[in-house]
Amino acid sequence: MSETGDSPAGSGHEQAAIDPFGQLLSPLTLRTAGERIAERFVTAIALGEFVPGQQLPSERELAATLEVSRTTVREALQRLHAAGYVTTRRGRGGGTFVQTDAGTAESEEMIRRTLLPAWDELSEVLDFRQLVEQQIARTAAERRDDDDIKVIREAVAAYEQAGNREESRLADSAVHLSVVQAAHNSRLTELSAQIRREVSFGFNAEPYSPDARRRALHQHPELAEAIIAGDPETAARVAAQHFSLTQDMLRELHARIRVRSEGDPHARSHDQ
Repeated sequence: MSETGDSPAGSGHEQAAIDPFGQLLSPLTLRTAGERIAERFVTAIALGEFVPGQQLPSERELAATLEVSRTTVREALQRLHAAGYVTTRRGRGGGTFVQTDAGTAESEEMIRRTLLPAWDELSEVLDFRQLVEQQIARTAAERRDDDDIKVIREAVAAYEQAGNREESRLADSAVHLSVVQAAHNSRLTELSAQIRREVSFGFNAEPYSPDARRRALHQHPELAEAIIAGDPETAARVAAQHFSLTQDMLRELHARIRVRSEGDPHARSHDQ
């Protein structure tokens, strides 16, 4: 009898009894780098780092930001395009644009694969950020000079006047940069930027929502005035409150996805 010849009925059950680990040792399906980047994109959309109608950076810029190849970025964008998350426009003013928010069952599965496995590490990064940003604010209050005060006030005013999501994002970055530069330590500036990239899954954009902007409109001036007044302890306290905005949004998304994942046996099997 050949290796592929007929076998008695029921031999499958006998084989399962002989080899109880057969199913457990079945080949794993490994995700490509492009698929993992696509999942990070969907998580970023869910957090408001990218919003419907927003144009994405070019492939070259994304590859540099995420520190991956343009081939990987291209694969990720193709996956997002096929799933309906982005659309491509040709001609002048063309590019790749976010088409939808992350609200489907498929998107929640992609977010789950991004957020849940890395949550312990991300929680540690969030805690580290709180500690670092408090020290930055405290040091800025001790070292700021007249030029720093001028830049901080201009940055806060620009945030207040921002008319849309993209203007708010750029102005928010300017406020944080003005504060860290007032500490007059380039290592702190580099560290703050590095942590920001980690928290935003490599996209260098803070999670955003209308509520987060409303809270920032109160906290930015409060932080600025504490630094300008040379009050290190108040500056550190306000910084801790302000950087909890991102932490709260991530924890809320994590809790929502975790609850749904625990209620879905198929999702749980992927985590094991």
